[in-house]
Amino acid sequence: MQESIRAIFTENIQAQIAAGEVLPEALERAAITMAQGLINGNKIICCGAASSHMLAHHFAVILSNYYETERPCLPAVALSDEQYNLASIDNGKVKDKYAKQVRAFAQPGDLLLVFAATGQEKSIISAVEAALTRDMKVIALVGDDGGEITGLLGEHDVEIRIPSKRLSRILETQLFTIHCLSQLIDSILFPQDEA
Repeated sequence: MQESIRAIFTENIQAQIAAGEVLPEALERAAITMAQGLINGNKIICCGAASSHMLAHHFAVILSNYYETERPCLPAVALSDEQYNLASIDNGKVKDKYAKQVRAFAQPGDLLLVFAATGQEKSIISAVEAALTRDMKVIALVGDDGGEITGLLGEHDVEIRIPSKRLSRILETQLFTIHCLSQLIDSILFPQDEA
C-alpha cells in the first residue's frame, strides 16, 4: 500500500511540473485581466461544475477576504447552486442554473471565472454563453482538451488548460492555480516592498 501512496504523490508532482511548463503565460494573462477588471471597478463572478464548485467558492472567499496578507477586500462572488428548487430540476433547467445568475447579477465589464474538468459541463457552457452576451471577459480553468468551452472563448478571454485527463489531478492543479492567481493579483494590486 505504501508503494501505491508514493505513486499517487509522484503522479501529482508530475502533473504539477507539467502544468508549470505550459501555464505561465495563461496565468500571467489571467492575473493581469482580473487585476485590470478590479481596478476598473468590476467584479469577478465564479462558478464551477460538480467537484470544481468548491474551488469557485474558495477563490471568491480569498479575493473578498485575503490570501496570505491582509489587504482591502476585492469584489468577488461565487454563484450558488443552492437557489434551485425541485421545480427547476423537474423542468430541466439545471443546465441554466449559473447562466440565470450571470444574467441577473453581472454587469458589462465584469469577469466570469469558470472551473470545469472536461469543458463539456452544460451548466458551465451556459454560463459562458450568458457572460458573452453581457460583454464580459471569461477566464476558464479547464482540463483534458478544454471541450466545448474552449470553442466559446474569444481573443480577450483566457483559457487555463490543465494538461491532464485525470479528474483528481485536474482538481489538485486547479486549486494550486487559484492560489497562484491570488498571489499574482495581490502583487499587482498591492505591491509589497521586498526589502
